[in-house]
Amino acid sequence: MSLLAPQSPDDVVDVGDVPPTSRPEGADREERAAALMPRVPANRWRGWLMTLSVAFVGGLVRFWNLGFPTDKGTPIFDEKHYVPQAAQVVRNGGYEDNPGYELVVHPPLAKQLIGLGEWMFGYDGFGWRFASAVAGTVSILLVIRIARRLTGSDLLGAIAGVLLICDGVSHVQSRMGMLDIFLAVFVVIAFGCLLVDRDQMRTRLAEAVREGWIDNSPYGPWLGFRWWRFGAGVAVGLACGVKWSGLWYVAAFGVLSVVWSALARRQAGVRSPWLGTVVRDLLPSLVALLVIPILVYLGTWWAWFASETGVDRHVAGVKIGKDSFVPEALRALWYYSGNVLDFHSHLVTSDKNRHPWESKPWTWPMGLRPMLYYFEGSVQGCGQAGCVGAIMLIGTPAMWWLAFPAIGWALWRSIARLDWRYAGVLVAYMAGLLPWFLNLDRQMYFFYVTPMAPFLVLLITLALGHVLGPVVAGKERRGTGMLAVALYVGLVVANFVWLWPILNGNPITPEMWEAQRWLPSWS
Repeated sequence: MSLLAPQSPDDVVDVGDVPPTSRPEGADREERAAALMPRVPANRWRGWLMTLSVAFVGGLVRFWNLGFPTDKGTPIFDEKHYVPQAAQVVRNGGYEDNPGYELVVHPPLAKQLIGLGEWMFGYDGFGWRFASAVAGTVSILLVIRIARRLTGSDLLGAIAGVLLICDGVSHVQSRMGMLDIFLAVFVVIAFGCLLVDRDQMRTRLAEAVREGWIDNSPYGPWLGFRWWRFGAGVAVGLACGVKWSGLWYVAAFGVLSVVWSALARRQAGVRSPWLGTVVRDLLPSLVALLVIPILVYLGTWWAWFASETGVDRHVAGVKIGKDSFVPEALRALWYYSGNVLDFHSHLVTSDKNRHPWESKPWTWPMGLRPMLYYFEGSVQGCGQAGCVGAIMLIGTPAMWWLAFPAIGWALWRSIARLDWRYAGVLVAYMAGLLPWFLNLDRQMYFFYVTPMAPFLVLLITLALGHVLGPVVAGKERRGTGMLAVALYVGLVVANFVWLWPILNGNPITPEMWEAQRWLPSWS
């Protein structure tokens, strides 16, 4: 049996839902129900064996020599902010109490997770990077399962996992005591939950079609409590508990969920699908994907709420008024958050406040301005005198330089072919990119793309499914597609291996260091 489960003669994978206009008006219940049912590979055990095998390899890559390098035993780059704050979290039982240089500027969740590694393994490179490596490994597992669900293919799921393993951005951020890899993993969890919710919703609608009560109301049926949508709300709430940029995913995934609900009702034959979505799904969606994230976000501050010495915890009656119907703890958090917002609003690019490695979002899709995290100009171990060690955050060019073609192809598939898979992944990708264009004066850095990387991998994987070709195609067409995909994946792996020394800080010769920097903007 083939690893692929094609659903049409012209695509190797599930080509998305059949547009309602393409279904004959007289289609019977079984046809409509079958069109609604999700399509996933039948062999679950093989799927899980593949998933765990690829994720295991990814874990080995992420954890390899994790504690190296450090700055003479201390953190490097922006680890210097978050690793000591995580140590405060460990010391205080969950919260920070010393706003050194007023740089306690993000919610506490990621620092609590970093602190968990420090508590288990000690205050060293392995300890403060352990949680990040776990998050990076979990991201690989999730992307495999998401790609498998999107394509109906175990093979393409495995390819997605290999591509994410070989992504330089995801690799480096999985080996740093920084925040962004945690934002990425919670965003990917939320997206995966929405995909399962979509399948569950469509399965329930298919049952209503088969049993003949889909038309009992012009709005369609009530679909019951949707636990996976609830899970997506929890996940985006946790993303906001890492960084406020998680708010953009709250908005994007909320819209995505409502649109998917309306299109499913339309395909099921509901007479007023969009109005039905408003009547049946809008309020539950707002609860699941707005109220729940807010409550979860507040919950990430549990230790701060319970503290006596948390930053700005007891400002009511001191820096702000005391009498109000709003609880003092919430008013204190609002005051503290206002100070954080003020910090970010004044973090702007200027001649006197320019970071040497800052970049603007139009350079991010192709990774034109990576970041140097670590450089040591005199180390041993490269086989000659005068070795250097460096870590550069850089997206693997074999993938990142295809970003604009991948985006263009996704737009065409979304608009011309009504392919929901490309549309969903594209929404998630753009939620990580487009909001940064709203304030171009702000200082910005390439590591903000960390949540975008898994969705770039998914866009490329979907495109590779079309290159691979359908199982029902002729042997020559199938063989050509397999060869092209194998060559491309091999190119990505080779590119990753070439970059390996500057993704991990391994000693290399100065000549090798120069050869690793392909573009002038990489210096």
